Amino acid sequence: MTGPGDRPSGVTAKPPFPTAPARRAWVEQIMGMPISIHLRGAEVDGERAERAVAQAFAVLREMDAIFSTYRDDSDLMRLRREEVPVSQCSPLLEEALAIGQQAEAVTRGAFTTLLPTGDGDLAFDPTGLVKGWAVDRASAPLVELEGISFCISAGGDVLVGAHPDLPTAGPAAITWRVGVEDPRDRQRIGHTLTLVRGAVATSGTAARGAHLYDPVVGAMIGRPGSVTVTGPTLLWADIWATALFVGSAETRAAFELEAAGYSATEL
Repeated sequence: MTGPGDRPSGVTAKPPFPTAPARRAWVEQIMGMPISIHLRGAEVDGERAERAVAQAFAVLREMDAIFSTYRDDSDLMRLRREEVPVSQCSPLLEEALAIGQQAEAVTRGAFTTLLPTGDGDLAFDPTGLVKGWAVDRASAPLVELEGISFCISAGGDVLVGAHPDLPTAGPAAITWRVGVEDPRDRQRIGHTLTLVRGAVATSGTAARGAHLYDPVVGAMIGRPGSVTVTGPTLLWADIWATALFVGSAETRAAFELEAAGYSATEL
């Protein structure tokens, strides 16, 4: 016989249902778009979390102040108007020049930082790499939060990360589901990704029309569809998503050769 507090022999008690980690989100309008930071895990309401999120947003505002094409006082626009030399601008601007040159080489010319202006000429404009790079840089203080996983969402692109001590697999891993919209029907999700760490960037024409420039043919590309790239950094996921959308078979071959750790999906 068994009493009210007994278990029959051979029956194992089920473990309690795991408690979902606490979560919190912040959002600010930066770079002309809402950028949100989401935390999940321990002490998301604590002072450490508040401080790290504030530092992350400060990095994003700094990048906007340097690279914005809509602010007359940005380093980029002052440089383009020849009011200052590169040496008097933020060192990040010269770094952006180097990243752009590297991206142009590895994508076989499909990515460029020389983009058309409203006057019909070409000017240095690293917009295609700045957002992903800014988010990568902004994630640095969030990675230091023990017991916390984070997601930064910026204009449809996403970076997921976590403190190094958090597991990447198993029941204790904190996962994020990222939906990628169908570019031919923006009311539905084309496919869904599950991430513990990593970046997701999508380039296409569904949201903004023909805004992606093909430097090989010298024209904006207006074909329907999108390319989504996942990988370790949002900087290179974003660069490759743009390059693969506008590029040729040579660019796609270069992606297979050069982009270790990245994968692409076309819709």
